Amino acid sequence: MSVQVTQPAPDFTATAVMPNNTFNEEFSLSALKGKYVVLFFYPLDFTFVCPSEIIAFDKKVEEFKSRNCELVGVSVDSHFSHLAWKNTPVNKGGIGNVQYPLVADLTKKISRDYGVLLDDAIALRGLFLIDKEGVVQHALVNNLPLGRNVDEAIRLLDALQFTEEHGEVCPANWNKGDEAMKPSAEGVAEYLAKHSS
Repeated sequence: MSVQVTQPAPDFTATAVMPNNTFNEEFSLSALKGKYVVLFFYPLDFTFVCPSEIIAFDKKVEEFKSRNCELVGVSVDSHFSHLAWKNTPVNKGGIGNVQYPLVADLTKKISRDYGVLLDDAIALRGLFLIDKEGVVQHALVNNLPLGRNVDEAIRLLDALQFTEEHGEVCPANWNKGDEAMKPSAEGVAEYLAKHSS
């Protein structure tokens, strides 16, 4: 199965390490319906680019929450490995007590369902923005050495929420507070006339 924008996000139930370091053996994506979700995959615990991303997401967790959005990280490691990594100090290669769930995808089914499983071994750096109805609105997949931009994930979430609320569309490089476009030929022409120089 390959996840496509505009299609329902594949549901899953798996064990996750929660922000308070407990194990939730019945963590499911469908339980988050009614909230936005940034679901991101990373290759492995105790690696190199991964902690930089996981910590960067954690530093912005309140910004996501203020937008009614939950962060969820997934890798093919066990929940025991996730917990050990959280319990390892950052200066020793750990990630510290990140405040969003880390899902254990030991069977690799979630990674496979989202089309990010590489060589039937580890997940590529997939990121999926899922709306309140459980529909994928944005998908991004990076190769292993390429870290993601957390601010860009927030920008896209802002754009999605803006279009839902106002019915306007967000042009290139749009940021929260910027002018948007009316979704019509006239609206585009008007916007471009103002912003083309």
